[in-house]
Amino acid sequence: MDSARCFWTLLLLTLTVFLLAGLLRVDIDMLTPLLGGQVEGPPITNIMFLKTHKTASSTVLNILFRFAETHNLSVALPAGSHVHLGYPRLFHARYVEGMVDGSQQHFNVMCNHLRFNLPEVQKVMPNDTFYFSILRNPVFQLESSFTYYRRYVPAFQAAVSLDAFLAAPHTYYNESLGLRYVYARNHMWFDLGFDPNAPAEESYVRARLAELEQRFQLVLIAEHFDESMVLLRHRLRWRLDDVVSFKLNSRSKSSVTRVTPEGQERAKRWCALDWRLYRHFNRTFWASVHAELGPRRLRSEVEQLRARRRELMTLCLQDGAPKNKTQITDLQLFPYQAGEADILGYNLRQGLDNQTLRMCQRMAMPELQYMAHLYALQFPRKPRKNFPLQEA
Repeated sequence: MDSARCFWTLLLLTLTVFLLAGLLRVDIDMLTPLLGGQVEGPPITNIMFLKTHKTASSTVLNILFRFAETHNLSVALPAGSHVHLGYPRLFHARYVEGMVDGSQQHFNVMCNHLRFNLPEVQKVMPNDTFYFSILRNPVFQLESSFTYYRRYVPAFQAAVSLDAFLAAPHTYYNESLGLRYVYARNHMWFDLGFDPNAPAEESYVRARLAELEQRFQLVLIAEHFDESMVLLRHRLRWRLDDVVSFKLNSRSKSSVTRVTPEGQERAKRWCALDWRLYRHFNRTFWASVHAELGPRRLRSEVEQLRARRRELMTLCLQDGAPKNKTQITDLQLFPYQAGEADILGYNLRQGLDNQTLRMCQRMAMPELQYMAHLYALQFPRKPRKNFPLQEA
């Protein structure tokens, strides 16, 4: 009799808990940490980010630079006066400062532009490194590249517009004329170390995608940046503020070209390898999100992320918004200007206390200035990195 009463009491309590959870719109997934289902442990600090081009990757790089500086982690930075880790040549460990002279054996973080070459990367990074990257819809990645690299890439220089280029790409594109052409076709595929001019045959594509899945624990999607940051935070076991960011290296709306529906279809055919790459990892990204977070928990954490960003933009930024290149007053916050793009940046609010000012400066600091800052910290006896901020 007592056992039966205990059973019904326990059942009633269980039903009450689930009913209250439903009434309060609490996702059972959000109770997982209380039930011991969340993986606990220290934050992951050995990280390799394959920084693809024109994919919001500069914002991710800023997040990683800030985390490295906050936690006193070593960063694999380009040697000497260089900006990239050998790009567009295939990566070699000698492109990293400290590797040639043997002053550094391994680094915690690698995130500057490079063309992926796993055996050489493994010479620089520890065995337990977390590998991840980010992709963007290749239609809009190509549009961004056309504007940004217009004065550098011969195939883009010769075309009067992106539509003209896409209408007859082989008229302008000549793969035999050097590495400057790689920006004009399957650029993300190239960044990952593959041949951008390979035929998009099924067996070849499947084999390369399998290689990437085996090596990269996570591939993010630029069009879903906030959702990507939520999932990344969980995988790395980081705090919310570690992944809050201001958008960096973004263009003003006036320098964004509308791609016609016909142009979009042509871009997908021209960049067929990138299109397959993007579609595949867009599917795997959302599968991971649903499996690890669930829709309600995802919505809740995305809103927390956005609320914190709004709070910090109000705290840090003049007018709480980005500025065009003619309005930016601090050269330390002036982003590199390339091609026909008007790259936006930030002015900080006046009167910030020292601690808040340092935090805000880090969040608003463009890639080149932050890299030079970290280089000076890690290699104080080396000549400082000084970069022009306008394309020659």
